[in-house]
Amino acid sequence: MVEVSWTEQAIDDIDNIAKFIAKDSAKFARIQARRFFEVTLKLEKYPLAGKIVPEIGNKNIREIILGNYRIVYKIVSVKNIDIISIHHSSRLLNKAILKK
Repeated sequence: MVEVSWTEQAIDDIDNIAKFIAKDSAKFARIQARRFFEVTLKLEKYPLAGKIVPEIGNKNIREIILGNYRIVYKIVSVKNIDIISIHHSSRLLNKAILKK
């Protein structure tokens, strides 16, 4: 199995998304935050489950789509994946974040 790690940037992204949603509903903010973690569990068994991020074109930088959000991750090795960023699909992807 692959170990999935969350970068500080990705955790901050979830926190910011939850704060924004919580302005309307604290309940749905918690649900959305939990969904980000749940959907990435499949990466432990299926690290190639996501598609290659088109803006980057690197087979090791992939994304899982969850509603309006892109969960961007990097395959670091055959045993490690880093979740890099959670990004709303209507916004431009900051490529600098992906190169860290």
